[in-house]
Amino acid sequence: MAQIEAVNQPAEKPVSFIVWLKIVVLVYLLLLAVGMIGTGFKWATGGQAKELFEFASNPFTALIIGTVCTALIQSSSTVTSIIVGMVAGGLPVATAIPMVMGANIGTTITNTLVSLGHVRNKEEFKRAFAAATVHDFFNLISVVIFLPLEIATGFLQKISAWMVAPLSSTDGMSMGDLNFMKAITKPIIKSVQGAMEVLGDPWGGIAMIFLGIGLIFVSITLIGKLLKVAMVGKAKQILHNAIGRGPVTGIFSGTIITILVQSSSTTTSLAVPLVGSGVFKVRDIYPFTLGANIGTCVTALLAATAVSGDLANAALQISLVHLVYNVLGVLVIFGLPFLREIPLRAAAWLGNLAAENKLYAVGYILFVFFVIPLFLILLS
Repeated sequence: MAQIEAVNQPAEKPVSFIVWLKIVVLVYLLLLAVGMIGTGFKWATGGQAKELFEFASNPFTALIIGTVCTALIQSSSTVTSIIVGMVAGGLPVATAIPMVMGANIGTTITNTLVSLGHVRNKEEFKRAFAAATVHDFFNLISVVIFLPLEIATGFLQKISAWMVAPLSSTDGMSMGDLNFMKAITKPIIKSVQGAMEVLGDPWGGIAMIFLGIGLIFVSITLIGKLLKVAMVGKAKQILHNAIGRGPVTGIFSGTIITILVQSSSTTTSLAVPLVGSGVFKVRDIYPFTLGANIGTCVTALLAATAVSGDLANAALQISLVHLVYNVLGVLVIFGLPFLREIPLRAAAWLGNLAAENKLYAVGYILFVFFVIPLFLILLS
């Protein structure tokens, strides 16, 4: 029967060359944007960015900043790309690490909002809300485990520094010699900097920062839309083929799809309606959402290739922190049976509550992503 349905389905039209050309141009704009933010921060702060971000030196404040910004923007790719640019401009890596962790929490709001589409059907909403929040609880547990360890030992900073070390030389930064992106982005960034000099110090640097942030928004949003056109049909096919074949396949497929569509929100949002409609169980899509955590790291790694100069290593280091953190989260939380079950049980409990009273769902979204973080910022 499945074979007959496959035969009857119209063949997908090949994606035009123009679509792929647009994607390449937008990726180039993303790289330019990250470079502009780094240059702008250096210019605006006179190289004293560490003092500028003293307010975020408290790791809990930095965590909350990452969470709230990502919840508002609804794109961890955008926020982590901005963080890479900030590190390139002088933001200390130690300060940026909790921000990256917060971005992981904030990005889960998207699939939680998607689950609200099933609110009219009690049973569907219970399943969909549980499917969405299992990702939330996983990321919250990951922060609870790894943030105190990072504060106590600095292990993420040390591991990422070790990974970056081969790119350093006795003469200083040697990544620029390997960075082919530098040659195609630096001339444009220098031209923009020259144009902004009419604004003077520090306003020229501030203007570059905002221009870079705006370009990141535009490029990542449009890249996501074009990649959905180009890849989401294939992504759905991979999703259907992968789920049910075991957790390793699920994690791998979630990683691949997220790399293809450049959005963990898109990946996880694909799965939520399938659980809501009863096609899959929450346990089935759980590993798939974890793969999305890993796949979303590609954007920050790509953004780091746009950075040149003394802080290029630091920019690459924070992007590697994001990758190492998410891989370790999967290995530790999903790898240990007693930890693996906690997000599933918590999500099922919250799904039942939300199905009985929709105000629990609204309250959860408002308090976890906005009220509690803002209260903690004021408290700190």
